[in-house]
Amino acid sequence: MTGFAYLALLLVSIGAIALIDARWRLAFWRAPVASAIAVATGTVLLLVWDLVGIGFGVFFRGESPWATGALLAPDLPVEEPVFLLFLCQISLVAVLGVERILERRAGRSSSGNASSDPVVASESPA
Repeated sequence: MTGFAYLALLLVSIGAIALIDARWRLAFWRAPVASAIAVATGTVLLLVWDLVGIGFGVFFRGESPWATGALLAPDLPVEEPVFLLFLCQISLVAVLGVERILERRAGRSSSGNASSDPVVASESPA
């Protein structure tokens, strides 16, 4: 069963980031099409990067008891595209989260109180 641990943890992590995204409406819950395009484009570009690296012999698959061992191509484990998707998703959510924090701080410093943006103001915990 440990052969699926890494893949399972990746999927749980994707779910956790989706919950964070949903709670603060940062990416997919604010602009689903744009977010899907950004994550898909990043995932595909990184996957192409991996394939080029594999082709040149720079990247190779290491052995691990935590991985499934299933390959999509030589030296490309099935977990790799899932990891790349997670990497793009967490990057998007992190950048938009930091942007939200900075906007909120800028709103407080310029007006002396909480942001006048009703969306930002209503999202603070009760």
